[in-house]
Amino acid sequence: MKEIEIYTDGACSGNPGPGGWGAVLFHQDKIKEISGGEPDTTNQRMELKAVVEALKALKVKGWEVTVYSDSAYFVNAVQQDWLGRWQLNGWKNSRKEPVANQDLWLELIRMMKLNHVQVVKVKGHSGNKWNERCDVLARKAIQNPSGD
Repeated sequence: MKEIEIYTDGACSGNPGPGGWGAVLFHQDKIKEISGGEPDTTNQRMELKAVVEALKALKVKGWEVTVYSDSAYFVNAVQQDWLGRWQLNGWKNSRKEPVANQDLWLELIRMMKLNHVQVVKVKGHSGNKWNERCDVLARKAIQNPSGD
């Protein structure tokens, strides 16, 4: 079966401040956990970074990939096609200001083209086992952003 499920989460201690991201990838009976952090970032960057890094970790193309995220920022940008509007508007938001995190959005678009990606919103901190696990990974990465 050519299907992968991914759960992601980002966290920040202060906003901006030290941040971390975590992701859990599932294919059949295989589970892979990845995480990382940055010393000075924002929560939204870490939410996006989790998705980008999870998609980059895939070694496949053309598969069905479902990404579960509690980030309204990420989910709405994809589901409500903010990405398409931003691109048409020269990467300006509705206030005619430059879109934040454009570097990550561009990388996300590139990575999403490699597979058939569906995005699903999950409620954060509501007992979803894998969303909670991603939160643990992200918060742990805040403590050790370099991964040492």
